[in-house]
Amino acid sequence: MSKKVQLGIIGLGNMGSLHCRSLKDFDNITLAAICDIEPERLAKMKGRYPVPGFTNAKALIDSGICDAVLIATPHYDHTTIGITALRKGLHVMVEKPLSVHKADAIKLIAAHKDENQVFAAMFNQRTNPAYQAIRELLHSGKLGDLRRVQWTITDWFRSQAYYNSGGWRATWGGEGGGVLLNQCPHQLDLMQWLFGVPTAVRAFCQFGKHHDIEVEDNVTAFLEYENGATGVFTTTTGEAPGTNRLEIATDNSLLIYDTQDEFFTITWNDKSVTDAINENPGFQKPGTRKEQIAISGQGGQHIEVLQNFAAAILKGEPLIAPAAEGLQSVELCNAMLLSTWQNKTVTLPISARSYATRLKKLVDNSRFAKTVEAHVVEDMSSSF
Repeated sequence: MSKKVQLGIIGLGNMGSLHCRSLKDFDNITLAAICDIEPERLAKMKGRYPVPGFTNAKALIDSGICDAVLIATPHYDHTTIGITALRKGLHVMVEKPLSVHKADAIKLIAAHKDENQVFAAMFNQRTNPAYQAIRELLHSGKLGDLRRVQWTITDWFRSQAYYNSGGWRATWGGEGGGVLLNQCPHQLDLMQWLFGVPTAVRAFCQFGKHHDIEVEDNVTAFLEYENGATGVFTTTTGEAPGTNRLEIATDNSLLIYDTQDEFFTITWNDKSVTDAINENPGFQKPGTRKEQIAISGQGGQHIEVLQNFAAAILKGEPLIAPAAEGLQSVELCNAMLLSTWQNKTVTLPISARSYATRLKKLVDNSRFAKTVEAHVVEDMSSSF
């Protein structure tokens, strides 16, 4: 294999275009081919990047030009294109989400049979030093057992023009979901990466509350964990200015991270909550001390994940985000929607077949008339 990974990018919308631009500075990976089903968009990108272009993903995969592909298409195609590329023997990077639903995610993961093939997911928030430090603290045991987690992520504002910019957006048949499947796979991935997968979910999703769309744009979910800890996850694309605040209550501390700050705060108890409940008199809380943990930047984000993907191919380095781990965030998304549809608490793991059947009925019965406008967002950097 060459010293640089020869990468083909399939899907040249907002994210695919972003990845094309970023590759110019890489020393271990280069853009070798591009693909998009829209000839005009493909021609425009070929004018910027003088590499072979294809309007069919299979044609690019079969061309022999590429060692690897990055799939940045609408969500349903992640599964079918990913399976085709894996069966052809290419290394594969899939944009989030891994798939629309659990059954497809399982099929895609099952197609990865060769351990020499690198199969990764674009969970770039794992490179954020704040989340890395929080994960290390949680796994070290210093914070004590998890008691409660609350994540309010409401700064995913999107206008109606955003939803009108593509016929596939915010429809059951084109996208398979809304804020949970498009914006929040990052946070859902971090939820399971930091705290593990909950055992039960009771969610309240609201569909088209803020926008003229048929999928969810407002969500509040209650989570239960195996050790008895609880969680609340709240998100929307219809709030401004919004916030991104993570609050973690453990036996030994309270950790708060607001992404607007360049630090996170830990308030340490001088004895565990468990011991204080059993030993302290009356209203006496444990004594506390505060500590601020400084954060340097946001990490390498998409660029770091892509460079890691190439290093895994060329040198066997461990992946930041193995694609198989993307199943958990898909299942969390599916569980929240399923809980809303059934109006009850659902236990995890959910039935992949039942969810897929329910989603297909929504697709088949949809009568939503989608408005599409000629509007393309080219710069995605402000949305991360």
